[in-house]
Amino acid sequence: MSATAAVILVLAVGTYAFRLVGPVLHGRVELPVRTRELLSAAAVVLLVALLATGALTEGGGPAGWARPAGVLAGGVLAWRRAPFAVVVLGAAAVTAALRAAGVA
Repeated sequence: MSATAAVILVLAVGTYAFRLVGPVLHGRVELPVRTRELLSAAAVVLLVALLATGALTEGGGPAGWARPAGVLAGGVLAWRRAPFAVVVLGAAAVTAALRAAGVA
């Protein structure tokens, strides 16, 4: 077995083990309320960080103005509880319109 195949096998087993831990430990481990709140907040922070890096950077530099404006438009539509398809199409339309107008 090559080293690459061994690494892939180890990663596959580890991934399966992580997926199996949830159902196996369900009901046996009770997290404190404060820990659940912190984990919930941490998930939101990670999603916002991912959104920011995806919206504001491109190829190691700034993404310009069209993409962040589209993301902002999508965020406003999501905040207003628009359907998911409307959010995606609205964000794409704003970005496309600004790029067609010459805004990078």
